[in-house]
Amino acid sequence: MTSAIRPPFVVAHRGSSAERKEHTLAAYELALADGADGVECDVRLTKDGKLVCIHDRTVNRTSTGTGLVSEMTLDEIADFDFGEPGVPAAVLTLGDLLTLVLDWRSRPTKIFIETKHPVRYGSLVEAKVLAELQRFGIASPASADHSRAVVMSFSATAVWRIRRSAPLLPTVLLGESSRYLGGSAATTVGATAVGPSVKTLREHPELVDRAAAAGRSTYCWTVDEPDDVKLCRELGVSWIATNHPARTKALLAQAG
Repeated sequence: MTSAIRPPFVVAHRGSSAERKEHTLAAYELALADGADGVECDVRLTKDGKLVCIHDRTVNRTSTGTGLVSEMTLDEIADFDFGEPGVPAAVLTLGDLLTLVLDWRSRPTKIFIETKHPVRYGSLVEAKVLAELQRFGIASPASADHSRAVVMSFSATAVWRIRRSAPLLPTVLLGESSRYLGGSAATTVGATAVGPSVKTLREHPELVDRAAAAGRSTYCWTVDEPDDVKLCRELGVSWIATNHPARTKALLAQAG
């Protein structure tokens, strides 16, 4: 086990989603106000090719509507309410979120974008993400360290597409220990980081050192319990995704 040189950076998982409805503007505004170092979102393509921040294949769980995201246009999805009772919220597009994060003047904040697979539109998702990052001028950073965006996926092929088209964009190959212990999948696709769940990290704490030895950082999800925050700090995890960014930042500050 290694000691962390610095506390892990804190990523707000779907925004401050323990306090506000996930993937809403309010959740991300609170995350930024809470001092999150990064924010995470899931993206899916609508029928008319728009990127929306929705985790599930359907809108059923998170909105007042029903149906598959891929079978509806953005205008159709915009008719649904994604907010809390009494606090209506429209569906959030990736463009909306990028605008919010890049306009936040308090400090630079990274946005971690997860592409979902398998999906109806296949590789078009990554192509659309890169086009949107290009539109905002952040698809070709000077270096991975200075990048404002990180693209992630459980699909090795999706990560490979990003690395091939935008080699300086940092990428995270998400998944469980069987894909990481040998490091072959991450090496093959050129991922700059590996992304185990906190459950996997508890079972295989050596993953952090193995990733570091291969020149990769570690992104761990979803870290909400104080003992898990402590574990990530002790192991030297680079980024921790949490539903409680304010509380997690406070725990790390106390530990320091």
